[in-house]
Amino acid sequence: MSLMKIFDTAGSGMAAESLRLNTVASNLANADSVSSSADSAYKAKELLFAPTQESEEGFGASADAEVNNGVRMVGVSESQQPVESQYEPGNPMADENGYVYSSNVNPIDELVNMISASRSYQNNVEVMNTTKQLMIKTIDLGS
Repeated sequence: MSLMKIFDTAGSGMAAESLRLNTVASNLANADSVSSSADSAYKAKELLFAPTQESEEGFGASADAEVNNGVRMVGVSESQQPVESQYEPGNPMADENGYVYSSNVNPIDELVNMISASRSYQNNVEVMNTTKQLMIKTIDLGS
C-alpha cells in the first residue's frame, strides 16, 4: 500500500464519521418532535456503510485482486423501533382520538453514537498526522 492510499483511506473514514455526526445531530434535533400520526412521526435515521473496493496493482498482485480502500455510504435506513403515543387531547397536533405520536429517537443511543463517531474521526486525524510525520522523517533521511 502506498502512503497516499493511507490518506485516501483515512479521508474516507473522516467523511463517513462526519456524515454520522450530522445524522446524530439531526436525530437529536428531532428527538422531542410530535406528530398527529404514527406514520408521520420522525423516525431515527441510521447510515449504512460499505467498504470501497478497488483493484490492487503492483508487484505480486493477481489480475482479480481487490483491496479495501476506505468506506462509503450506501444508504440511510429508519429505525424500526415503535413510536410512542401519548394522550394529549388539548394538543393541536392530536389526532381524532386525542393522541400525539413522538419520535422513536433514543437520546442515550444517539449520544453514544456521537462519542463513537467523534473518537473515530479523531483516530483518522491521528493516522493522517502520523503518516505525514513519517513522510517528513523519510525525506529528512535523504538529505
